[in-house]
Amino acid sequence: MDLGLTVPLATSFPLPFRVLFLIGLGILGWATNLHGLHLLGIDAPSALELHSGRVFLPTTSSPSRTHSPARMSYMPVYRLFAGYATWCFVGWSFFRLVTRSNTMLVDTFKYIPAVCSLGVLTTLICPYEMCQKRERDLFLQSAARCLFSPMNSPVYFSDVVFADVFTSFAKVLGDVWLALCMLLPGGSLLSPPSIDGLSQWILPTLMSLPYLVRFRQCIIEYRSPANTSKRPLFNALKYASSFPVIFLSAAQRIVILELAEEKGGTVTREPWHGEHPLFRLWLLAAAVNSLYSFWWDLTNDWGLDLLKTQYAESRSSPPRPLVLPSLHSKSSSIAGSPDTLVLLYPLLVYPLVIFFNLVLRMTWSIKLSSHLYSQSEGSALMLWLEVAEVLRRWMWVFIRVEWEVVKNAQHKSQMSNGTAPEEVELMPSNRSDPMDD
Repeated sequence: MDLGLTVPLATSFPLPFRVLFLIGLGILGWATNLHGLHLLGIDAPSALELHSGRVFLPTTSSPSRTHSPARMSYMPVYRLFAGYATWCFVGWSFFRLVTRSNTMLVDTFKYIPAVCSLGVLTTLICPYEMCQKRERDLFLQSAARCLFSPMNSPVYFSDVVFADVFTSFAKVLGDVWLALCMLLPGGSLLSPPSIDGLSQWILPTLMSLPYLVRFRQCIIEYRSPANTSKRPLFNALKYASSFPVIFLSAAQRIVILELAEEKGGTVTREPWHGEHPLFRLWLLAAAVNSLYSFWWDLTNDWGLDLLKTQYAESRSSPPRPLVLPSLHSKSSSIAGSPDTLVLLYPLLVYPLVIFFNLVLRMTWSIKLSSHLYSQSEGSALMLWLEVAEVLRRWMWVFIRVEWEVVKNAQHKSQMSNGTAPEEVELMPSNRSDPMDD
C-alpha cells in the first residue's frame, strides 16, 4: 500500500468505533464532573440527588455499597470507564491489526466492531454483580424515568441533567442507527447507508428523541400543582425549537432534488442552496434555536445576568455587583454565610465558558442536520464537532450544578427565616422533590 496516501477515516476509525469513542468520552466526562465538584467542596451526589438509598432511586446492588462517602461517588465511574476503554481499545487495535489500513479489508472484518458493540450492550444490561453494576443500574433507572415516568410524577434534578446531557448525544444517537445499518448484511463501513422513502425519517426521529424527553419533563413541571410559573413552558419552547432544525434538515433532500432538476447533478455536491425557501427556513430555525438556547443557558441554567431582562433583574434580591459574570447575587453562600458573593470558579472561567458555549451552540445546529452527513461523514470534521459538543456539555454541568447548589442554599435560607423566596419563578425546577424536605 502506498504510504503517501492518507488513510480515510472510514478505514482507520469507522463509524461504530467513533460511536463507542464518544460514549466513552461521555463516561469520562461524567466521572471528572463528579470528581471536580467534589474537589470544589460540593457534595455532588446530594446536589444531583444520586444517593441510592432514596426511595426514588432503588438499586439491586449490595447494601454495603449504597451509603458510600460522597468522595467515592466518582471512583466507580472511573473504574467503569477504565474497563469500557480497555475493551473498546483492544477491539479497535485488533481491527487495525487485521485490516492493515487496507480499505478492501474493512468490510471483511466488520464483525469486529459488531462484537465490540454487542459486548458493551450485553454488559450494560447484565444482571450480575460485575462491571460496576450499581452505576449501570442508576443509568438504566434514570433513562427509564426520563422515558416512561407518569405525567404526575416529580422531575428530579438528576434526571434534568441526565436528559440535558442526552441532548448533546443526539447526533451520536443518529450515528448508532447508521452504524447498525453498516454492520448488518449488505451494509458497508466505508460509506453511510442510502436513506430513501420512509427510512429517511428514522434518523431525524431518533435525533429528536432527547429533545422530546426534555420537552416532556418541562410540560410535567409546568403542570405540577406546586408550579406557579410559566418558566417551564418557555423552557419547553426551547427544546421544541430543535424539532424544526432536525426535520427541516431531513427535508433538504427535497431541496436538492428540485435544484438538481434546474441546475444538474453538480448541485448535490454543494453545501449552500440559499436560493431555495426551504433552505432559508432551515437556516432561520437553526439560528433561532442556537441563540435561544444560548440565552437560556446564561440566564436560567447558569444564573448569569449578562443577557437577563430588566424585568427579571428587578425581581431579584439585592443587586448583583458584577457585570460579568454577575453570578448568584449577594445571597447565602454554599456554606450558609449570608451576604457573601458565591463564585466557585476563578472569575476568568465564566467569560471563557460563555464564549465557548456561544460558538459551540452555533455549530451544534450543524450536527443536528442530517442532510450534511453525506458531505461530512467521511471526514474528521463531524467527529471533532461531536467531541467539542461533549466538551461544551462537560463545562455546562459544572456551572449548572453550581447554580443549583447556590439556589438551594438561598431557598433554604429564606425558608428558615420565614420569608417566601421571591426567586422561585426563576428556578430550573419546581421544589416538589425531596431536596427541600
